[in-house]
Amino acid sequence: MLELSASRPRTPAPLDRVATWFRRRRWFTLFVIVPTVAMALYQGFVASDVYISESRFVIKSPSQKQAQLSGIASLIQTTGLSGGQEQTNEVMDYVRSRNALADVARRMDVAAVFSSPAADVLSRYPLPFTPERFENLYKYYGKMVDTRLDHDTNTAVLTTKAFTPDDAHALNARLLDLSEELVNKLNVRAQGKAIAETQHYLADAQARLLAARMRLREYRNTSELLDPAKQATGVLEVSNVLVGQQAALRAQLQAMQRAAPRNPSILALRSRIAAVGVQIDAQNGRAVGTGGGIASKLSQYENLAVEQEFATQMVNAAGSNLEQARAEAQKQQFYLERVVEPNRPDVALLPRRIQSVFFVFATALCVYLIGWMLIVGILEHAPDS
Repeated sequence: MLELSASRPRTPAPLDRVATWFRRRRWFTLFVIVPTVAMALYQGFVASDVYISESRFVIKSPSQKQAQLSGIASLIQTTGLSGGQEQTNEVMDYVRSRNALADVARRMDVAAVFSSPAADVLSRYPLPFTPERFENLYKYYGKMVDTRLDHDTNTAVLTTKAFTPDDAHALNARLLDLSEELVNKLNVRAQGKAIAETQHYLADAQARLLAARMRLREYRNTSELLDPAKQATGVLEVSNVLVGQQAALRAQLQAMQRAAPRNPSILALRSRIAAVGVQIDAQNGRAVGTGGGIASKLSQYENLAVEQEFATQMVNAAGSNLEQARAEAQKQQFYLERVVEPNRPDVALLPRRIQSVFFVFATALCVYLIGWMLIVGILEHAPDS
């Protein structure tokens, strides 16, 4: 009986069977089971909760008029940038930029938010073996802050992550305030540029008007004419009066010659007619003389007068444009409308613990299977020794 019991095989203990199973599958254990268990332990006992605060906004213009569009026109419009969408993209780029991080860091301690005691070592800032530098903080900031455009509602979505609900809400609120200030700065910059351009145009028009007036004054002084057109009219009027007087004297002379050919007054009438003729010739010479007549000076005067009138109209137009630009400056061209205010989260949405464990398991299993197939293929094609 003792010999029979000694020859009977001993049943292995459960721990031995487990150890044997792991030894036979040591590579599967190393590449699949160990990473999965490590991730499960980290997600279950180490990984800290991450809270997400979300806000939504849209950039609008008060002067924007939404016209009633047909279905095809509305479809065409959705393919391009709508009013304010360009400014929305600028704000979204700003939120993701280093400037936004620097600006928000002046209002709150961003590094302290990201290095909260509630965060685990692998999640908080700075990451292990990473020095505290602005560039490293910016890389970490890019993981915790995000903006996107919701094409269904055409609103910009700003999300911020932190390890406490208050920090997530505060960071989102500060970034939203900075975005609104950026829109106001863009308005001031655009309005200031428009006013500066109209002021420059007005200054040029005023300089042109002043130069035209100076040239006209110099011409009046050199030509000794105040207004050639009016003075020529006056000269012609005097000439017409003298022509009438001369005609009356000639009629009187003819009547006297028929009635009394030897009348001594005939000589006096002839002298008066000749004198009036000299005056008529003098007046006509002043008006249409070839060298120094008023007519020869009228053309240049009219050119100078037209230049002055054109410069005056330019000044009036520039002044009107400046007043219009100043009126537009009183209104805000674009403004940020908060569709959804930043919320204070009461439930941690991250990390997704089960999904993370499953992702590690699936990834490790794929790597293990690929490696196993490579090794099997190499062994099958290896030459027999």
